[in-house]
Amino acid sequence: MAIGATIHTFTVQLADVDRGVYDELVLRVARHPSETDAYMATRVLAYCLEHAEGIAFGEGVSSTDEPAVLVRDLTGAITAWIEVGAPDAERLHFASKLAERTAVYTHRDPAKVVAALAGKTIHRADDIVVHSFDPGFIDDLVRVLERRNTMTVSVSDRHLYVDLNGSSFSSAVHDHAIA
Repeated sequence: MAIGATIHTFTVQLADVDRGVYDELVLRVARHPSETDAYMATRVLAYCLEHAEGIAFGEGVSSTDEPAVLVRDLTGAITAWIEVGAPDAERLHFASKLAERTAVYTHRDPAKVVAALAGKTIHRADDIVVHSFDPGFIDDLVRVLERRNTMTVSVSDRHLYVDLNGSSFSSAVHDHAIA
């Protein structure tokens, strides 16, 4: 018998001063058994940092047709394709042809993620940014994750402040070019 996804709930107060985005979100996140807590935490942060009208979680790690997070316009066209982790060059090539904007949020060593993509054929590679966080930041978040989470996410001058279940953390959001 297959093990199903575990549902995690995040009640988020979002204040992204850099983009002028302020919202209260209730996110129900299905964590696939093969998905790590670090991947899920990065996926939730990517959702918050990319929050816009039409945003949604993709079908998850079991789907190859959608990213971790995507944004669609009112016609259903994908305007932003947001990968999490360390996607391969072929996937980013496909994504950047399909969507107006493609980005990656990683909980892994960004130098290794970027090095794996170097020299590969990727459509509009100059426009794709790999976003990462300070070393240990995601690991610290994972230590306080629960099934039901209360979270405050604030962004100012590309610095991220997170209060998760009563514990406070902060990190710069680092941007890495792949081309």
